[in-house]
Parts: sequence; C-alpha cells; structure tokens
Amino acid sequence: MTTATPTQPQAPFAEANPYAAASAPVTESRGFSIASLVLGLVSIVASYTFVVPVVGLVLGIMALSREPASRSMAIWGIVLNGVMLAGALLVGIGATLFGLAMLPFAFL
Repeated sequence: MTTATPTQPQAPFAEANPYAAASAPVTESRGFSIASLVLGLVSIVASYTFVVPVVGLVLGIMALSREPASRSMAIWGIVLNGVMLAGALLVGIGATLFGLAMLPFAFL
C-alpha cells in the first residue's frame, strides 16, 4: 500500500483568520528615562551622596539611545543630575581646600 504525497506545498490561507485575537500594541518602555528624571529630582535633596546623581546620569544617557519616545524626560534627568553632580563636586573640593587651609590652626 502506497500513499500519495503532494508534490507542491499547501498554499497559505488568502484571508486572515477572523477568529484570531488581535495582537496587543507594542508599548515602549520608559523605565530608564523615568528613573533618570526621578533620580534627578531626588538628587536635589541627596546630591552630596555622589551616588544618586551618578546613577541618574548613567540612566539618562542610556535612555537617550534606547527610548527615543521619552527623550525629553531623559534630557531633563541628565541636566538635573549633571548640575547636582557638578555642585556636589564643587562643594566637596571647597570643603577639602578649606580643611587644608585650616589644618595649621588645628594643633594650636
């Protein structure tokens, strides 16, 4: 007993399946840009930790390349974190210089 095999593959359906569920729209993630903006706002209060502005700055830079739809949030996060990081560095350098200037008077 032999079975006949078709020589041509079966053609796909011409019409879409009316019973198939519609696919959900693809939503872009905005996690990096939101996190950068939130850390930028938090760094206004916690800027002297040096960690919060640095993490927010890195997340903002990553968000620029990965999330083009939320570019403005990423830019605001970069600006806020950059300003607070620069301010923290200036205050740290100023405190170090003041401490070194007052060092001779510490042993009087």
